[in-house]
Amino acid sequence: MSKFFPKLLLILAAFLAGSFFSRYRASTQVASRVSPTSSPVSVAQINQLKIQVLPPQGFTFDIAWGDLGQRLVKIGVIDRAKFDKLFAGQPDLVKKYLDGSDETSITITADSAQFWVDLLWAAGLAQKSPVLDSGPMQASGDPGRFASTGGWTLGKKDAMTYYSQSQLIPLTPDQHERVKSIAENIYRPCCGNSTAFPDCNHGMAALGLVELMVSQGASDDQIYRTILAFNSFWFPQTYLELGYHFSKSGTSWDRVDPKLALGKSFSSGPGYSAVKRQIGTVPGLNDAGGGGCGV
Repeated sequence: MSKFFPKLLLILAAFLAGSFFSRYRASTQVASRVSPTSSPVSVAQINQLKIQVLPPQGFTFDIAWGDLGQRLVKIGVIDRAKFDKLFAGQPDLVKKYLDGSDETSITITADSAQFWVDLLWAAGLAQKSPVLDSGPMQASGDPGRFASTGGWTLGKKDAMTYYSQSQLIPLTPDQHERVKSIAENIYRPCCGNSTAFPDCNHGMAALGLVELMVSQGASDDQIYRTILAFNSFWFPQTYLELGYHFSKSGTSWDRVDPKLALGKSFSSGPGYSAVKRQIGTVPGLNDAGGGGCGV
């Protein structure tokens, strides 16, 4: 008995040690999957990223607005009194784009982001469009049940009174087809749908902006780059984190392909969530916020 007892102790010790290290290895593997952590990043790097993605001066684009605001008010899709009340703190901006007739550029900043969501929402809602008439919005048989329609409360009447009813932006059949093609490649992180299915305010606003730019002969790259800038101010938290993801992969934000960034793999709700799981929590990028899908 005494001869075999030390051997039994050694065997038991080896078994217990193996069991411990197996459990330890398994637990660390699970933790690495469930609780991703980001590589250390300096305050200077975070600040530089914020300047690239959300510059304080915003982005200015050579897009002729003309008298489109006046016409949106005239047909009633925008009730001027409601708009004035909502943006009472920005009377100059309201006057410039609802009363003006020769505006040749659009600037989006953190302060004007909500204004442009709502103004472009009205344009996308009212513009006569095959995307609205025969696209996914009609698949349920009731396009009035979505946030982009039922949620529009800034008109004189309900949204469906104006839905795809007015030739506000002149487009040829080929241009309408181009709008559809571009819209199918533009996503937003509040859902999994493309701009060809504009079921929320951001989708309808993006559709209106695409239609406006296509009518003015903008290139695909110009359109994607513009929508990416608007999306960035509409969803600042999302695009700061996407900017961080691309920078860690060796591509600075100003060199990111805008079509790629706006695609399903990055800008859709599921796409962004997948990226978020990869990068984890990034100190300094947790407080940007973002807009909701309503007025």
